[in-house]
Amino acid sequence: MKVYVDGQAGTTGLQILDRLQAREDITLLKIADEDRHNNEKRAEIMAEADITFLCLPDDAAREAVTLAGGHTRILDASTAHRTDPAWAYGFPELSEAFREKIAGSARTAVPGCYASGFISLLYPLVQHGLIPADLPVFAYATSGYSGAGKKAIAQYESADKPFAFNSPRLYALSQQHKHLPEMQLFSGLQYPPMFSPLICNYYSGMVVSVPIQTRMLEKKITLAQVNETFRAHYADAKLISVQPVMPPEEQKAFFLASNTLSGQNKLEIFTFGNDEQILLCARLDNLGKGASGAAVQCMNIMMGIPETTGLL
Repeated sequence: MKVYVDGQAGTTGLQILDRLQAREDITLLKIADEDRHNNEKRAEIMAEADITFLCLPDDAAREAVTLAGGHTRILDASTAHRTDPAWAYGFPELSEAFREKIAGSARTAVPGCYASGFISLLYPLVQHGLIPADLPVFAYATSGYSGAGKKAIAQYESADKPFAFNSPRLYALSQQHKHLPEMQLFSGLQYPPMFSPLICNYYSGMVVSVPIQTRMLEKKITLAQVNETFRAHYADAKLISVQPVMPPEEQKAFFLASNTLSGQNKLEIFTFGNDEQILLCARLDNLGKGASGAAVQCMNIMMGIPETTGLL
């Protein structure tokens, strides 16, 4: 299988290359650094490739799809095509229908990192009727700085970084974060959630959290019921695990770190709190299951091989 990564110098592109370079079933097609913006050269390589990853800004990704024509199957890691119904959405654990569409599609959109955590929590609850689709939902998240792009990474890792960068920084305050459309669409919500992400002074890893006040629900649910719904829904998932409910005393002493899955391709789901106030948390690496790991997982499915190949 011949694979080309368009945008090979970016963080996600480099991570995809790292996951593929030792695989004997993959031939990586490389482009010279001086030709990375040469459309003629890029088109030639795409025409040769069986699968092309797009690790580009949104507008550049749209242009690359046109440039590629129908010569290669595409996995797009930008936000450009995530809500496009013509594209498969690359979250196979959600349902067999998602998995089948990925397997048979020539165009797959790789989910966003925050969106992956959020949707993993909300989709099962909406689909199984534990919460209504019109429920007002709030989410917050902590993330490492690696997802913020080369400029931000350089700032965080510089010896003279601004003092404020030592603290978690709340952003997307206008409630227009680029992941919101897919968060709403693929969780099944009727309205966009409120979302407050924080970028923090560590490299990679994230926790997405969603609190639920059960008194707002017409249909009473329990913490154990929510946990069991997650366990049943993800029972066959290879890269998603659902943690058991901790006893109250254990919860009191527990700290949920955001960076412990850094470098891995897994996602962990936690259910904290009690029957009145339930806190849902999804922990993942924003560069793993939240980006390059998810992209490679989808590629494996498109190739018809075990989805965890090269990921575990």
